[in-house]
Amino acid sequence: MRYQNIFQPVLKSIVPSSDERRKVLGEVNGFLSGLNKELKRNKFKAAAVLGGSYAKDTWLSGDYDVDVFVKFSFVHHNQNLSNLLEKALPKPERIHGSRDYFWVRNGIKYEIIPVLDIKKPDQAENVTDFSPWHVAWVNKNGKNLKNDIRLAKKFCKANYCYGAESYIRGFSGHVLDILVIYYKGFLPLLKAAKNWKPKVILDYYNTYKGKSLLMMNKSKTEGPLILVDPVQPGRNAAAALTVENLDRFISGARKFLKKPAVDLFIEKPVDFAKMKGHLIKISVKTLPDKEDVAGTKFVRAFEHVRDQLSDFHVKDSGWLWDKKANGTWWFLLDKKELPADMDWMGPPVKIPDAVKKFKAIYKKTFVRKGRVYAKIMRAERTPERVVKRLIGEPYVKERVSIAAPCSARSLSSPLARRGEKCRKSKISEHTRKFAQKASLCKFPMKASRRPRRFEQEEVV
Repeated sequence: MRYQNIFQPVLKSIVPSSDERRKVLGEVNGFLSGLNKELKRNKFKAAAVLGGSYAKDTWLSGDYDVDVFVKFSFVHHNQNLSNLLEKALPKPERIHGSRDYFWVRNGIKYEIIPVLDIKKPDQAENVTDFSPWHVAWVNKNGKNLKNDIRLAKKFCKANYCYGAESYIRGFSGHVLDILVIYYKGFLPLLKAAKNWKPKVILDYYNTYKGKSLLMMNKSKTEGPLILVDPVQPGRNAAAALTVENLDRFISGARKFLKKPAVDLFIEKPVDFAKMKGHLIKISVKTLPDKEDVAGTKFVRAFEHVRDQLSDFHVKDSGWLWDKKANGTWWFLLDKKELPADMDWMGPPVKIPDAVKKFKAIYKKTFVRKGRVYAKIMRAERTPERVVKRLIGEPYVKERVSIAAPCSARSLSSPLARRGEKCRKSKISEHTRKFAQKASLCKFPMKASRRPRRFEQEEVV
């Protein structure tokens, strides 16, 4: 009962009201009607239908991103469906993918996806051809779980692990649909998740009889969660999910079950005033490109800088982006200056030729744990010097432009100015070890952040 007392006010805020449904669906149906007229006018054998969360009735109040599937008859299977669809759309933005799709904005953002109207799996020519099947599966198997799916989405948003975009790699709506249906509710999902440890393997129909790791394509099973797609058994629906985002969900589940609160469904920024350490902030602009491409470059450049600051002990880090051009990177460090010299690792002592060459280069050497080292002078002792070098290097410059030089200050007491907030989460040790074992990250894991609603005052 105590959980229901939490869920009820949350649902009140996220389930669309009858008035909101009437207004939004009225607009959407009008758009579909107009698009179907254009398809007919172009003499295409195709029909535009509602897709995604709107077709499943799992959309959240205030969320006006609408998926539309344009189902082309199989007679068009030898044609470029994207090129056909583009002719029927009013001023679309073309998004490149395994099969190009489109965005149209008119107050509501429509994502319009061309698919083949397949009748059996072997007719599919692209993964998106199964999308209408996913909708049908959710509506059949989760018809009494729509609000549970809404709770799962809101919970993931609050824990900054929601979104299928390549620069986020969190829980997609489709993954949450399957998880809620698999566990028969949101609360059972949380109770199961608190005990998850990668790799988590879930197979709704028990297609692989517990042997999915052996029987599925290896590339599909490298992530921390293997969620056999109930519609496409050869596909891991959660293949894109990162270790960090899985860990955020697990941590959030444990926190909620320990002390349930409505507050845990609200996205909360982290106040820098509560942090202690050396803070660096960098104002960044993304390069002109499609959102997904620009976002991916932005995040990769951020991670590159973060990893290069590891000697300063990155306690926390994060980024903000308005999904247009303006962004901020921030790094909270334990150290603001390093010693003048450092240990430079050389070859193992059991490789004498390599040791000889190493000693010819470095005069002062010593042995530690079977490996030879040299003492060398450190070129950069402060994080500001490291950042200054990094933002001038091709790897960063090819991905973002720096809007302003980095600002830095030490936070030993609550001195951060008002309005400087961002989100925060921890990475558990078992997740860190899994990531390193699975080679999912090039460098030791540091806490990274995902986007939230952008606030202009946060750009320094």
